[in-house]
Amino acid sequence: GSGGFRKRKHDNFPHGQRKEEKENVNPSSALMTSFKSFQLELDTRHDKYERLVKLSRDITIESKRTIFLLHRFTSAPNGEEILNESEVKLDAVRRKIKQVAQELIGEDMYQFHRAISPGLQEYVEAVSFQYFIKTRSLISVEEINKQLIFTVENREETTNMTSNSHDKQPHTWSLKVTPVDYLLGVADLTGELMRLCISSVGNGDIDTPFELSQFLRQIYDGFTFIGNTGPYEVSKKLYTLKQSLAKVENACYTLKVRGSEIPKHMLADVFSTKTELIDQEESL
Repeated sequence: GSGGFRKRKHDNFPHGQRKEEKENVNPSSALMTSFKSFQLELDTRHDKYERLVKLSRDITIESKRTIFLLHRFTSAPNGEEILNESEVKLDAVRRKIKQVAQELIGEDMYQFHRAISPGLQEYVEAVSFQYFIKTRSLISVEEINKQLIFTVENREETTNMTSNSHDKQPHTWSLKVTPVDYLLGVADLTGELMRLCISSVGNGDIDTPFELSQFLRQIYDGFTFIGNTGPYEVSKKLYTLKQSLAKVENACYTLKVRGSEIPKHMLADVFSTKTELIDQEESL
């Protein structure tokens, strides 16, 4: 009648009959054996995915700490010590990436790319930031990948490497940063360069903002060539890149026009106020 519950299809069969059907299933049949192998394969893949997510999180954390350390370069009395300490931290990050490369031996990296992509992007940002401070130029993706070629140090490490293949383990292996991860890491680098510009002015360095302005303009011009033809994530980063470029150019404009009027110890406060006004205008 109206308002009654709909009867499910399996309700027509007695519960005892369904129980007998389950008991009659042969666990050693070819079908059950196949499903068990599928279950084992999926469980193994999910476990590996979770391990890669945890490694990517550790890479992200250590890379961020390296970036925070490099921001002290402009105010530190001895910048070489900061660069040496950052290199030690980046070596620790590369050891984490080495574990990722071990997990991916014999696997298609793109099947696990979403698990490791955030960590690789943050690593690219940290490495490129350190490289810019040293050379005032942009590191290439080939140079980054050269640093991610690893070798087996001892036999124990060889036996501990996880792989689904039964072939002999290679003595060297690598993990390549994809072009998309490289572009996203460089796009995030522009935000750190904008902060470096403001802190440099606060420390009395007036030449660095003009160098950063030209450098960011070149990066922005390169991204505009990609435009909407690239991945969706790259087009989203383009807006943030444009904001960072506008803030640096505004700082250079203030230095050029009103630099002699404003005391050096107040320049950083003026720039921070102007950047807040830019953010409010763009949000409106």
